[in-house]
Amino acid sequence: MATVDDQLPPGENPALAHEDVTDPRRRDFLNIATVAFAGAGVVAIVLPLVNQMNPSADVLAESTTEIDLSKIQPGQAIKASFRKQPLFVRNLTPAEVAAADQVSIADLRDKQTLEERTKAGKKNWLITLGVCTHLGCVPLGAGEGENKGPFGGYFCPCHGSAYDTAGRIRQGPAPTNLAVPDYVFNSDTTVTVG
Repeated sequence: MATVDDQLPPGENPALAHEDVTDPRRRDFLNIATVAFAGAGVVAIVLPLVNQMNPSADVLAESTTEIDLSKIQPGQAIKASFRKQPLFVRNLTPAEVAAADQVSIADLRDKQTLEERTKAGKKNWLITLGVCTHLGCVPLGAGEGENKGPFGGYFCPCHGSAYDTAGRIRQGPAPTNLAVPDYVFNSDTTVTVG
């Protein structure tokens, strides 16, 4: 039976030959264990850093606004707050809906129909941010007795931008319509904005 010493070339020291022989399974285990330990350390350091960038509970609470629509009569509008900006919620009358539908899209600066600005089946509910798209003033027209402008919607007192009942820009320096935020109807009487 041949031994390791018999397999050595002539003149080789058998003691040195045994030092070079190592167990490859043990080396692989040590490499894997080292990488796994380093990976766990990176996760332990990075996870708190990434987690601290998440919004706090008070910010998450302000990210949506729920509005009760049951008290808004046809023809009325209310002012609410959404992410620290004014929000206009308007219950359009059938006459206001018809007037908005009769406007020629070609005559509009920012071409949108009332259907594009409202939800299907809820055409009478117009929900917009109450911020003029010119320089950020708050238009009039949502409060009782406020100037609604020549088109019966909203009027910005800062530079004279006038919006129609669908919140579309009709006159003045504002470049676009009043912005429509994301919203969903929870029921016939409540809506969640955001």
